[in-house]
Amino acid sequence: MITYYDDRSVRVTSTAVRVDGRTFPLAEITMVWHRRGSRSWRVLAGRGAIGAAMAGPLVAAALGLALAIRLGRSPTVTIAIVGASVLVGLAVGPVADFLFEHLDRSYARGSRQLELWARWRGQPVRLLSTRDALRFGQIYRAVQRAVEQGQPTAAARTPARGRRG
Repeated sequence: MITYYDDRSVRVTSTAVRVDGRTFPLAEITMVWHRRGSRSWRVLAGRGAIGAAMAGPLVAAALGLALAIRLGRSPTVTIAIVGASVLVGLAVGPVADFLFEHLDRSYARGSRQLELWARWRGQPVRLLSTRDALRFGQIYRAVQRAVEQGQPTAAARTPARGRRG
């Protein structure tokens, strides 16, 4: 038996697909497809907030520089304002790395509800529903490979005929 995918709730092998305790033998699955739901505005708003958070310190640094130039104060005050603005801008580095990681994870998780469907014993059955795009893709490809490997090829179904020469 070959295992194509295995986690806490889903296991795809060369003989069956098990999802949340329900087992679907591959011999009884004739078709596999997926459906994508509508976008989650909550996820998209979260991505926008992360983008705004990344731009915030840079905007503050630029405003500080503009303020220092606009005020026309003594060189000491101008240098202090410019220095504070530069420090705010430099603080973006570690914060941006943290925020980029969260942004990357949000894309891996996805912004849509994804469903994996199969025709099992002649009836459509929803095998899986998740927003985790990365996990969904891995499971979907595993089920496709398992179903393809379980189907006999045309050469295997047709008896081989030799030629006499």
